[in-house]
Amino acid sequence: MTQQQSLWQFIAEQHEKLTAQIIQHLGLTFLSLLLAIIVGVPLGILISRKKKLSSPVLGIAGILQTIPSIALLGFMIPVFGIGPKPAIAALLIYALLPIIRNTYTGITGVDPAVIEAAKAMGMNRNQLLFKVKLPLAMPVIIAGIRTAAVINVGVATLASFVAAGGLGEFIFGGISLNNTNMILAGAIPAALLAVILDQVIAVIQRSGYRFFQKLKYILPVVLIILGTGYLLTFVSHRTIKAGFTPEFMGRQDGDIGLRSVYGLSVNPLIVSDAIMYKAAYGKELDLISGYSTDGRIKAYDLYVLNDDKKIFPPYYAAPIIKNQTLNKFPELEKTLNLLAGKFNDSLMTDLNYRADHLHQTPERIAKDFLISNNLYKSPRKGNSGTVRIGSKIFGEQYILAEMYTMLIEGYTDYKVETKTGLGGTKICFDALMNDAIDFYPEYTGTGLLVLLKPSAETIRNISQSPDKTYRYVNSEFEKHYGIRWLQPLGFNNAYALMMRRSQAEELQIKNISDLKQYFNGK
Repeated sequence: MTQQQSLWQFIAEQHEKLTAQIIQHLGLTFLSLLLAIIVGVPLGILISRKKKLSSPVLGIAGILQTIPSIALLGFMIPVFGIGPKPAIAALLIYALLPIIRNTYTGITGVDPAVIEAAKAMGMNRNQLLFKVKLPLAMPVIIAGIRTAAVINVGVATLASFVAAGGLGEFIFGGISLNNTNMILAGAIPAALLAVILDQVIAVIQRSGYRFFQKLKYILPVVLIILGTGYLLTFVSHRTIKAGFTPEFMGRQDGDIGLRSVYGLSVNPLIVSDAIMYKAAYGKELDLISGYSTDGRIKAYDLYVLNDDKKIFPPYYAAPIIKNQTLNKFPELEKTLNLLAGKFNDSLMTDLNYRADHLHQTPERIAKDFLISNNLYKSPRKGNSGTVRIGSKIFGEQYILAEMYTMLIEGYTDYKVETKTGLGGTKICFDALMNDAIDFYPEYTGTGLLVLLKPSAETIRNISQSPDKTYRYVNSEFEKHYGIRWLQPLGFNNAYALMMRRSQAEELQIKNISDLKQYFNGK
């Protein structure tokens, strides 16, 4: 295995990217916060005057804030597409409740005697608001803004899922790549930003209304400058807009290989694989990293570019499991190996197509497959122990997990507990090592490059042969982790670059070298 890089070495090496992500994170936070203040403060004033509206307005704002962050971003994609817009809209919604509530509470909490004295002096409603109520309510209002700002710094890390940038790129890239330094390089600055922002707003809160009056013209300018800086990081003059997953960005059989072998640098957006295929189909992205057996290639008529310099070597899929688990469940290995060699690339692509595009359930797909291969049996009683199956967070893994569930329950007396959608490689592997799960389907390329991380020379020597790669990772996993790779399933799920077929034909791009020539000509 290669020598581990320290956190400070990683930060020094990636300081330009880290700086850009911090700017993007601040831009997201401040733009959404500014919009939330523009919307939330007037709403708070309105419901303080019309108290009948207070319950429904605060109720709706409260309900919106209870929507899980990822789900809220998902709701925004059909409306705003990918990029900054859905992220800013989601953050705006999350910031509304504390601002509206504190504005309402601050204004309604002003002493009635003070209000009566102001009326006795002849103040009209607007004068009463701006010269009495708002100044007295300002500490409470700023406390709401302070809360909203800290919330937004945290939630903004999820913006990378919709290609909006920010420190989430390092955090989720590190989770996918099993890289603790990358996770910390994103998480520590995010935490520091939250603390610093909280303290800065606290100083404003304590300084009183007169100090705030001096800042009311300066702060919007600062917010606009940061927001503009954030938006400028997304400006691209290229006609092909690329989007890659966080894991692809950090792998040798990914962006690193594209730059080192092909000399191809496409300045991609970082985007979740859950949305990048549809983004390519919807012309929001032109070039994406994908998986060779993904059903969405067929569904969205994408064209897979030929890897003419072979940086995407073929890799096997197989379940990985601890030796002690095989000893604990003696019938398990034979049962899991019933799927060995039962797949090929086109068959797995068709199964994924049924899940990704036809929206059939993994249970139905798994059962149909097992029946067609004469492997399905009705579940037994299951009173000889519980086997826990894990999976990553994409369709193929859900399908395989369901197949294994049906095989175990049909061929053994073990019960099954599934823990699907665990996220990336690091989460699944850590769960396996910590005995939170008993096995999960993995890919030899991921085992080699993400988990073992051998020297570049070792990778070159073994990665061109899938059988050689399988033997190497099986041997090294047994040696280092006490984990075995069971028999391969038969299909290869390697990375691939893909474009819309119509665009690839229009630009006459058939392989990755053609893409490189296209970029050289721009």
